[in-house]
Amino acid sequence: MTSPHESVAVLSRALDQAGDVLAAVHADQLSGPTGCEDWTVEQLIAHLLADTSNFVTMMRGDDPDWSAGLPPLPEDWAAAFRSGADDLIHLWHQREDDDAGPPPDMQTAEFAVHTWDLARATGQSSALDPEVAEHGLAYMSANLKPEMRGDAFRAEIEVADDAPVYDRLAAFAGRDPS
Repeated sequence: MTSPHESVAVLSRALDQAGDVLAAVHADQLSGPTGCEDWTVEQLIAHLLADTSNFVTMMRGDDPDWSAGLPPLPEDWAAAFRSGADDLIHLWHQREDDDAGPPPDMQTAEFAVHTWDLARATGQSSALDPEVAEHGLAYMSANLKPEMRGDAFRAEIEVADDAPVYDRLAAFAGRDPS
């Protein structure tokens, strides 16, 4: 079991990693497919931007509208993401009650999976931070039951127990890591 402080530090690294992958996406890649059901690279980027805003809303004790349409993509999507990520991490650092609200590993799981999706879709290295994937996989394994998968996560795909942690995370999220 990790401490809340350690989990927030890992979330911060997950956000930095996502920002780095976003910064390396080129405009001519926006129409490309991703491992996310029916989403293009552009839609995945917009989803990541919406995630930071929705998680900030959650951190403030409000209910985000997860069903809202994706926002239009700003010209500098990496800067927009980093701004939202900064807001999110600042809220985590201001938190006084570690047990209130969503756990940081839930957010880490979301950013870990989608960073992997985006890196794969745009031909970037999948040599991502393994501790980010470990926290995300631990959270998802404990909390994402088959009946809760909905449209976002297809059925788990089998991979070897000794597969790289991002492959295991992707497979658990219903993505084919091969």
